[in-house]
Amino acid sequence: MKHLLSIADLSRDELFELLKLAEKLKEERYKGIVTDYLKNKSLAMIFELPSTRTRVSFEVAMSDLGGHALYLGWNELQLGRGEPIKDTARVLSRYVHAVMMRVRDHSTIKEFAKHSMVPVINGLSNLEHPCQILADLLTIYEYRGDFRDVTLAWVGDGNNVCNSMILASALTGMKMVISTPENYEPNAKIVEKAKEMGGKILFVRDPKKAVEEADVIYTDVWTSMGQEDEKNRRLADFRGYQVSDDLLKLSKDDVVVMHCMPAHRGEEITDEVIEGKHSIIFDQAENRLHAQKAVLLKLMGREDEIY
Repeated sequence: MKHLLSIADLSRDELFELLKLAEKLKEERYKGIVTDYLKNKSLAMIFELPSTRTRVSFEVAMSDLGGHALYLGWNELQLGRGEPIKDTARVLSRYVHAVMMRVRDHSTIKEFAKHSMVPVINGLSNLEHPCQILADLLTIYEYRGDFRDVTLAWVGDGNNVCNSMILASALTGMKMVISTPENYEPNAKIVEKAKEMGGKILFVRDPKKAVEEADVIYTDVWTSMGQEDEKNRRLADFRGYQVSDDLLKLSKDDVVVMHCMPAHRGEEITDEVIEGKHSIIFDQAENRLHAQKAVLLKLMGREDEIY
């Protein structure tokens, strides 16, 4: 794997290697083991969109691994003044050992990776969010111990996180039931690709029916960054898709609830569910750190040092 732009950039074996490595790194951190796997390595972090979890987890990950992270706001770079992406990529990749990008359009990160001499990591684009999904898979594995008998119900907007989870479900063998309002379905090409990979993808319009056999219920915000002008329409269109205690009662007794955060409490998910016994949302958020450390090591480190 040269870059991580999509979950589909990983083979099944590579995916499980990353999860195994993330487990190891998490255990080391809990034991207070200090490592310098990425000593003298630098990660450039380009943010066209703001973030809490992505920025902090990548910065701490590099620090924990003995390396250094540079925060680069889009408008602080010549990119913000119109420098071609390919020029920035060619220059920046001569200075650092990897680049993480959080961008609006997926074509931006693809163009950057095309001209980069070092690995490029997708920290979020409008099409996919692979780093989030790696953390999600680590969390599901911790709670369920396997993927093959897991049914994940996605309730809400078929957005970038949903797209990546669809591909991940095909790699892991999970069954995925997707419940979205009309016109808010996930990317059709990604769904087709996942099915070609052997994915078990089912669409159920009614969220009450979608969660009946769910082991995991996953939701995300109804209005993402850049969609603020659509908020009122979206609130109306998504009425009935809230993850609430009433919805959970229709699912399995031991169902767990996930949300990639930030959450709009009272919209796509209630405060009671976030704080309730079924929520694993904060474990999920923590695992961004451990999963991303695994990605950084895989792309920037040496195998003989890692294992």
